[in-house]
Amino acid sequence: MSQQVKIIGRGTWLDRVASEVVERDKSLGRDLSLIRVESGLGASGLPHIGSVGDAIRSYGVKMALEGLGYRSELVAFSDDLDGFRKVPAGFPEWLNDYVAHPVTRVPDPFGCHSSFGAHVGSLLRSSLDALGVEYNFMSGAEVYKKGLLNEQIKTILQNADLVGEKIKEFTGQDKYTERFPYTPICKNCGRLYTTVVTSFDAARDTVHYRCESAKIRDKVVKGCGYEGDRNITEGEGKLVWKSEFAARWAALDIRFEAYGKDIADSVKVNDWICENILKRAPPHHARYEMFQEKSGKKISKSVGNVLTPEDWLSYASAESLRLLMFKRIVGARNISIEDIPTYMDEFDELESYYFSKDRETNQLKDARLRGLYEYTVLTRAPAAPSVHVPYKQVAELAATAPEGTVVDYVTRRLVANGAVEGASPDLAKRIGWASKWAHAVALRASGPAPVNAETKLSIDARTTDALRRFADALDGCNTPDDVQAAAFDAVKKSGTTTAQFFSAVYRILVGTERGPRLGPYVIDAGRGTVREKLERALERAASAG
Repeated sequence: MSQQVKIIGRGTWLDRVASEVVERDKSLGRDLSLIRVESGLGASGLPHIGSVGDAIRSYGVKMALEGLGYRSELVAFSDDLDGFRKVPAGFPEWLNDYVAHPVTRVPDPFGCHSSFGAHVGSLLRSSLDALGVEYNFMSGAEVYKKGLLNEQIKTILQNADLVGEKIKEFTGQDKYTERFPYTPICKNCGRLYTTVVTSFDAARDTVHYRCESAKIRDKVVKGCGYEGDRNITEGEGKLVWKSEFAARWAALDIRFEAYGKDIADSVKVNDWICENILKRAPPHHARYEMFQEKSGKKISKSVGNVLTPEDWLSYASAESLRLLMFKRIVGARNISIEDIPTYMDEFDELESYYFSKDRETNQLKDARLRGLYEYTVLTRAPAAPSVHVPYKQVAELAATAPEGTVVDYVTRRLVANGAVEGASPDLAKRIGWASKWAHAVALRASGPAPVNAETKLSIDARTTDALRRFADALDGCNTPDDVQAAAFDAVKKSGTTTAQFFSAVYRILVGTERGPRLGPYVIDAGRGTVREKLERALERAASAG
């Protein structure tokens, strides 16, 4: 008799982390009536896959906690009181005038929100909403203004010497041994980061500061020279990252937060501050690797090499993006638009397994696969699987479909091939995604573009003659077989080769060297439409020659 194995929750890494959070809180004697998990939302540039990944994974832990029987909440904390550090790629250069200003006080270059920070925050929230992530949104600027961190700020500033030494010990950064880990907004010029706090008056809750020059990224920002005081309870300043996380964790009672390895040192020092200065146990953590582009470079908002959640969701399902995040947490991964078909097909395979009667003999693997699927569909499994057709097969058909008939054309071809039984809303949605993906990626990288007014059709006289003969014969073609026969007849009478003829035809009709079977394509596209395209291309070739 096989031994029964113990499976935690649904058997995934999310369940393991959730169990660790619960067991740790029990050992600390904490109240388990509500377990809060947190995700920070950067507000300094366009959101990308990595930006939302932290929130999606934390939401996965929230679902796992709920699966274990506990009430949980995801706090999405927007860092919108952070200073504006660098103009992201593609944004107007005049934003350089606002470097070091809080992002919520930088104008929105698109004019649709109250500030740059509000604009970016809305993009992040829209992505999370589209992915079905439920969260309690908190604006950093509002949190500071409401005074929710006042107690923690005061305690950290009262222990600034010790905090500065620990920051140096954990990160190697020694500037906070000489200054306080707090940056007020300058009353005169409105900048952060250029202000250096030289003293703290605990009785009056005020910091004394000077506005000096500071190096921010690769740019030196000149301070205005102003010297004065700020009250820490006004919300006109903030803790630096090396101590702010600790304040948030303590004030908001956060029990779990994932983090990327690029801020590992900051997390270590914040853990220490939380436990030793604020006298609160820091949250449990899970560390993840960063997403990279194919060259191995880190995806960066400022550099502009980003794949945004909005991009992904215009080409693929929310389930495929959630699968990317929930599949695993360890190990670096390259990610680009070319990877979308892989995750669409992987989700199909996962769903097929979930609804199949066949089961893995390994109980742990069976549970993990079924659990991964359930988290990917947000624990709301449908009654039946959706349509499963290889994504690239749909994309290839969509790329060669006649204009204006993509869904109908691809559906007919898939039915004819036995891939689907008929049309459906799920299939139409998939065709729409794949069509956009094909035009954005596949056709862009697949050689010659469609022949148009700007593109010269370079073919020899025999192939030209064959194209004219074929165009003239189309009016008499009533079936796909008629079209095929007319094509081969034109090749034979002109003396060209089939390779040269079909290459020219497909370049004119679909913009690639190869395409779908010509007979069915012509009938679907319309004989008159195809003939008109051929004649226009031949006219341009003649005038250009």
